[in-house]
Amino acid sequence: MKKKNYRVSDFKSINACVDQIKKDGFMPIKRIEKPVFKETSSDPEPFRQEIIFEAVKMDE
Repeated sequence: MKKKNYRVSDFKSINACVDQIKKDGFMPIKRIEKPVFKETSSDPEPFRQEIIFEAVKMDE
């Protein structure tokens, strides 16, 4: 089973990312959200959320 990761930041929206996954012949199986922190003088602050889809190749 071949797996591939897609970052939503590489596309304009979540829907565009999912459409590309399906167009490439994959099916999303997992959505991962990771916080991205911005360094400040004191403590790191959450800056934004990074969304990654894990997809597997669909059998034809």
